[in-house]
Amino acid sequence: MNEDLRNIVLGVMATGISASLGWVARNALWRRKLRRKQAFFGLPGHAECVLVVNREAGSEGAVHRFDVFALLELAALIKDCGAHARIVQHDIAQQGFGERTEFCLGGPYSNKRMAAHLRTLLPGLKVNLDVEPGPERGAFEIGSERYRMEPGVREYVVLARLTAGEGARPVFLFCGQRAITNQAATRYLVRHHEKLARKHGDGSFVLLLKVVSSQSYGPDVVELVADVTRDAQASAPVVRTSQRAAG
Repeated sequence: MNEDLRNIVLGVMATGISASLGWVARNALWRRKLRRKQAFFGLPGHAECVLVVNREAGSEGAVHRFDVFALLELAALIKDCGAHARIVQHDIAQQGFGERTEFCLGGPYSNKRMAAHLRTLLPGLKVNLDVEPGPERGAFEIGSERYRMEPGVREYVVLARLTAGEGARPVFLFCGQRAITNQAATRYLVRHHEKLARKHGDGSFVLLLKVVSSQSYGPDVVELVADVTRDAQASAPVVRTSQRAAG
């Protein structure tokens, strides 16, 4: 009887030790993943970041509903990092580059700060700002390529992470041809940030994404077209129409 009792006690102790070790290992793994996530987004615990929002075309201060959805996805990501977000309208956002992590949302036609970022940081990326409907409206010019959109069928968005040097907080740009593409880019970042961190580390990158059949699939079907970091950060040469973009 004593032998049986001793075996039971030893078994319970072994189970408890194994469970404790498993909890410690899972907790350490979770903390390591959290630190990597915080480092990639420049969001250590209790840090403050800014969400720079644009305005819906033709409105006074209103934000397009797809941009609101994008802000909600970013807010959840920021909360996971243990950081705090402050929402700022694009035309009153006046802070230096790299002071705080910044998420800037919307094209240069509706977001003045985005327009300033493109001029300063991505001179090789040009956006057609025509307000009249036409095939060139909203088209991207990156390097020697032109990317036209076909609303609801084929649309493009630039997702960028830019830094001003070691220790500086990153600026994330979501510059799309339509509001739904901004949400698609934020969702892509949320889903693929671990892969992007492994590939790019704490450095800058500029990715061109294609949103496929948004009229049917919303912001969910996104394809990576190319890493355009080098072309977007350089002065753009003479532009020709891209066969890849037209396909």
